[in-house]
Amino acid sequence: MFDGPFGASIVSRAARDGLVDITTHQLRDYTKDRHRTVDDEPYGGGAGMVMKPAPLADAVGDLKKQAADAGEAEPHVILMSPQGRRLDQAIISHLSAHESLILVCGRYEGVDERFIEACVDVEISIGDYVISGGEPAAIVLVDALTRLIPGALGSEDSAPSDSFAPGLDGRLQGPVYTRPAEWDGRAVPEILLSGDRARLEQWRKEQSETRTRQRRPDLAGPETPETRSKDRSE
Repeated sequence: MFDGPFGASIVSRAARDGLVDITTHQLRDYTKDRHRTVDDEPYGGGAGMVMKPAPLADAVGDLKKQAADAGEAEPHVILMSPQGRRLDQAIISHLSAHESLILVCGRYEGVDERFIEACVDVEISIGDYVISGGEPAAIVLVDALTRLIPGALGSEDSAPSDSFAPGLDGRLQGPVYTRPAEWDGRAVPEILLSGDRARLEQWRKEQSETRTRQRRPDLAGPETPETRSKDRSE
């Protein structure tokens, strides 16, 4: 599941350039029975299977020992879970400060709570919905983190201008355009062709504020008479 996403685009280039080191680990390698069992039926009955605590704890313990032996900081352990904190850019920025992360991908009905209590630093969700396992969520998290590594993007100006980035004060990015200047009877806003950098920056800020209020009012600041008049003019 990881080879395709991690072998393409920005994440792949960052790994090739030595900016990020991504390693996947087979949980069954940390089992001790001949069937290499990683899950079992839930106590108390109910549908589905629950991931066993011992293989998960042994895997995390082994990875932490490897980090210690290499003189590295202890990894921060994250469980991808629908019950975790909902992922946003602020959490991404916080996690990017850690030198090393261990991402645990839940499966089946869930993960034994004792492992979470003993080994997990934070649970993270990518949204209020359920998917078949934590792997797609981990891919999302790795991609978002990689974008913040200096040198990972083609331009250092890219990440600060993304939606939710500090450069936009957490707002959405405004509309963007490229060639041709006219397509299907629709013209690029004249301001983008003017070359007036100061006016361009002001226009982009206004567009970002307007789009945020219209599409994500929960991210927008308090409305003022000035912003209300701008919205009506749009």
